[in-house]
Amino acid sequence: MTDQQEQKDSRREWKNLFLNYHWMVRNMSFFLFLSLLAVVYIYNGHLAEKKIKDINRTARELNELKYEFKTLKSELMFKTKQSEVVKAVEPLGLRELMVPPMKLKDSMP
Repeated sequence: MTDQQEQKDSRREWKNLFLNYHWMVRNMSFFLFLSLLAVVYIYNGHLAEKKIKDINRTARELNELKYEFKTLKSELMFKTKQSEVVKAVEPLGLRELMVPPMKLKDSMP
């Protein structure tokens, strides 16, 4: 036999070995396992992307709430200044005392 014929024969043997029906049936469980692994891998990728999106959304919400808190806190600090409180209660008829309050003493020992 020539080298070419031997190569063709060896190729046919490999084709017959790997592409025949019995080999496919014998390895069907392995192919199913690989398919399941691929599905799990894809699912894991989607789940990770979803988690990352949730984390980013929560971080944005947290930053917005921080800004809102700082704004409200500064407004509260401004409105509780003595001069602002005086302005706020003036329409109610209340005025700031111009004389210091008197101390009351208990006469009983």
